[in-house]
Amino acid sequence: MASIDLTSALNRFWLPAWQALGTEPSSGYLPSLLARYDEPHRHYHTRQHLAECFAHFSQVQAACEHWPEVALALWYHDAIYQRHGDNEAASAALAITQLRGVGVAFPACQRIEALIWVTRHAAPPSTTDQSLLIDIDLAILGASTERYAEYSRQVRAEYRWVPSFFYRRGRRRILESFLAQPSLYHHPPMRQALEASARRNLTAEITSLRRGALYRMGI
Repeated sequence: MASIDLTSALNRFWLPAWQALGTEPSSGYLPSLLARYDEPHRHYHTRQHLAECFAHFSQVQAACEHWPEVALALWYHDAIYQRHGDNEAASAALAITQLRGVGVAFPACQRIEALIWVTRHAAPPSTTDQSLLIDIDLAILGASTERYAEYSRQVRAEYRWVPSFFYRRGRRRILESFLAQPSLYHHPPMRQALEASARRNLTAEITSLRRGALYRMGI
């Protein structure tokens, strides 16, 4: 994966994305948005996640149907991250309020809203841009062994309020649902680069979660 820091991502994919849609963001949008990704209860859904998303986006930008919309969906897709509630719907609502506030056209707003909603991973994507966004959001599953282990710890820290037994059971269910898919990635280059490592990572974590459950049971 090409490396990109958040400063580079901002220079390439923040203001240029708004300008490509014929407008510019209000001066308060970016500081407020980044402050959300710095919230103390976050451990994975942080600026690090944004930087990693844009590292992948930089490699697939040319494949997008509407790259500025995918870029802005990435900036906003985890803007709201709370223990309870529909975070994707709330993030989409925030994005649309701000987009409409500076005059982004309604069709673009609709597509960006749909892009953010698809990060629920509850339904298959229906457009090329949705497929690319999902691939980018799930790229962490195909990260190096070391980064994936860090990611697993970060996710657990975000759910530290969940008792271990219930966390392991819920986490296993999610990971097994990913592993059961014929392919985790839609875009062929991302599938080629990440599919095998993602399946290894998922299998290893599921095994670890099972062992933890057996240990707790004294088996």
